[in-house]
Amino acid sequence: MRKKLIFIGLILLRTLFTSDLFAQGCSMCRAVAETSVAGGNTQGTGLNAGILYIMVFPYILIGVGFFFWFRHRKQLEKEQDS
Repeated sequence: MRKKLIFIGLILLRTLFTSDLFAQGCSMCRAVAETSVAGGNTQGTGLNAGILYIMVFPYILIGVGFFFWFRHRKQLEKEQDS
């Protein structure tokens, strides 16, 4: 058990201190930020809108999945009560 915890801890530390994991995202965001600054936009509104657009879909998918799970669970409870 102790070896497992040490192993998991080392993996987490390795993940936290590795900059290679974020290389693609950083280069994409950097390119968008550079083009928006070159176009005269210094507030980064396009970059912020893109981040919000990408961020909202996982929450929608989780919400839809939770809705169907909850509805299925209620149907099973009704069947057991009958």
